[in-house]
Amino acid sequence: MDSNGITDLYASIFSGTSGLIALVFYVLVVIGLWKVFTKAGHPGILAIIPIVNVVFLVRIAGMSGWFALLYLIPIVNIVFGIIVAIKLGERFGKGGLFSFFLLFVFPYIGYLILGFGDSRYSKA
Repeated sequence: MDSNGITDLYASIFSGTSGLIALVFYVLVVIGLWKVFTKAGHPGILAIIPIVNVVFLVRIAGMSGWFALLYLIPIVNIVFGIIVAIKLGERFGKGGLFSFFLLFVFPYIGYLILGFGDSRYSKA
């Protein structure tokens, strides 16, 4: 018997349609990140591991992996997410609007475009 209802909360969040939709979006992001990591010269399997993929995404964007810790600070994580998206887009030759809307707001579309599109990764 669970007295605080946490089990019921998890059951309601991760069951039914909402859990299935969340899983589909997660799989789309992982597929896109896998290809982005491969283009940047990193193993694609790192896209599956939740915290490791953020560290390597920050590194691909041209910053130290330690900056990924900024995602743990409220409000700062939103600003830093936008900065990472814009820097990542620049590395693949994309503009700021593409980076903001398709890498920050709709990453399940943007990472697929970066990964499967004809854009090339440049380190500088």
